[in-house]
Amino acid sequence: MSDSWLQKQARALGDPTRYAIFRYIYNAAQPVNVAEITKVFGLNHNAIRQHLAKLQEAELVLYSRAVSTARGRPTLVYKIHPGVQGTWETDGPYERLSLMLLEMLKLGNSAYEVGLHAFKDVRVKAAPDDDILVAFQQEIAKQGFRPVLVKDRIKGGRGCEFVLAHCPFSNAAVVAPKIVCELHHGLAQGLAQSLGKTFGEPIRTITLTPTKADHPHCRLRIELG
Repeated sequence: MSDSWLQKQARALGDPTRYAIFRYIYNAAQPVNVAEITKVFGLNHNAIRQHLAKLQEAELVLYSRAVSTARGRPTLVYKIHPGVQGTWETDGPYERLSLMLLEMLKLGNSAYEVGLHAFKDVRVKAAPDDDILVAFQQEIAKQGFRPVLVKDRIKGGRGCEFVLAHCPFSNAAVVAPKIVCELHHGLAQGLAQSLGKTFGEPIRTITLTPTKADHPHCRLRIELG
C-alpha cells in the first residue's frame, strides 16, 4: 500500500465518528446496513451515508447488495475492505488466512472457491483513462503481493505477466503450498471478475505458476477476454 493511500486512509479515519463507524463495521459478525449504523450512532441516514462514502473512497470498507426476496431496491451492506487487514488496528494476513481456512472446513469449499468468494463483492473505482491491467497490478499490490511486471503486453497487448515478489502467507505456503497457492489463485480470479465489471472488459484467464527451482517467486499471467 502506497504512502498516498495510507495518507488518504489516515485522513478518512481522522474524524472520530468515522473511525468509530469503521471499528463497528470491522467488529461486526456480518456485513451491516445503513439502518443498523444509524440506530447505533444516533445520526441521520444522510450523515451516515457521507461517512460511509468517505470510508469507501479511501478503500477502508466496501459494499455489496444484500440478497432480498422483497420488492424494491436491494439493501446495501458494508464490510471491511480485505486490503485493510493488518492495518489500523485490524487483524493481519494470518488472521485472514485462518478465517479462509475455517470457511473451507465449515462449508467444504475448495481453497480456490474460498479465495474467489473473498473478492466477489469488491468494487474498484477507475478513471476513464485507466488501464485494466494497471488497475489489476495496483489492486493485487494492496493485498500484500508486491507484483513486479516481467512481461508487458503479451499476445499483442491482451495480457501481461507478474512475478509476485512477496507472499503475505509465505510461512504457511512452505507448509501447505497447494492450499495457499489455490487461495491466491482464487483471490486473483475474484479480483479479475470485479475489474471486468468495472471496465466492461473481462479478464479471461488468470494463470498462477507456483514457485519452482528455476524461479524463486510465484508468477501470475493475465490474458484479457
